[in-house]
Amino acid sequence: MFEEISKILVVDDENVNLELISAVFIDSPNIMVITARDGLEALEVLKEHTPDVIVLDIRMPRMNGIEVLNVLKSDPNTSHIPVVVLSGDEKERKNALKNGANDFIPKPFDAEELKLRVINNLQVKKYQDLIKDINEVLQKEVMKKTKELREALELAKEAEYEMVLKFGMISEFRDEETGQHIRRISYYSRLLAQLAGLPESEQNIIFYASPLHDVGKVGIPDNILRKPGPLTPEEFEIMKLHTIIGGKILTSDTRFITLHAGKIIALQHHEKWDGSGYPKGLKEQEIHPYARIVAVCDVFDAMTSDRVYRPAFTVEQTIDIMKKGKGSHFDPELLELFMENLDSFLKIKETFKD
Repeated sequence: MFEEISKILVVDDENVNLELISAVFIDSPNIMVITARDGLEALEVLKEHTPDVIVLDIRMPRMNGIEVLNVLKSDPNTSHIPVVVLSGDEKERKNALKNGANDFIPKPFDAEELKLRVINNLQVKKYQDLIKDINEVLQKEVMKKTKELREALELAKEAEYEMVLKFGMISEFRDEETGQHIRRISYYSRLLAQLAGLPESEQNIIFYASPLHDVGKVGIPDNILRKPGPLTPEEFEIMKLHTIIGGKILTSDTRFITLHAGKIIALQHHEKWDGSGYPKGLKEQEIHPYARIVAVCDVFDAMTSDRVYRPAFTVEQTIDIMKKGKGSHFDPELLELFMENLDSFLKIKETFKD
């Protein structure tokens, strides 16, 4: 899958788990598994190796997984490395996510699920590295070129948008939404930002960042993400974690404007105007304008599209339902702008239909 060798550091105090996880990747020649038997040994390994993903057990002697996480995320040299925690305790998993973990795998673990989750995180890391490298190259080139550089910048921006779309589609492939869904969100969001009076520079930011709103779904188990019926309260609590996971995935240097805006949107697009949303229960102006805009657009597109658990609503049904959420779910001014310009949004929907 990857041309270069990808390194995975597995930290677990049980030898049988180290052997099982190493065996999972024995048929992956481009993946190297490095092991450590506790947190202190892992920190020593990190002095010689820079892994692309760390698989970290929580309960270990000498230095537990949470303590290791705190060290990793406080060090600029390791804070960018995705960490997948292993734990059989739901509270421990949530605590790990709050402390900087990017994903989790329940214990006892399923070998195939573990492999897929690690590879998903490797893909995310590769996209982040690629975007970072492109931005760094462009910053250097700005010093040297004029007309040729401007043309290169335009091409790079188009390439960045395509990469962002592919990045967003990692999760879309798993929950059976389509690439057209995230393209529609992109165009809807830019239009609503324009109608709301945001500067053109911010209209462009939300255009590029909004496709990343659900990237955190890459960390949600398939049996929940693809469930054909209603989620149980416990399953819904896990589903809600996709906002936090998305925020962790998109955490980056604030110089990378698209990723920083994507982080805000991923974290806040399920917050509600009246404070009843998640993950933090923000309300009104506490919610970033980008997230309030994407919330309106995402709900409209989701409701008017087929899902595994229900067929699409008609546009009329969707509008009636969304009107009931004015001032409770949605920013009332943004929803009004959306309704007043519905024909323009429907043209976008037709242009990028599934």
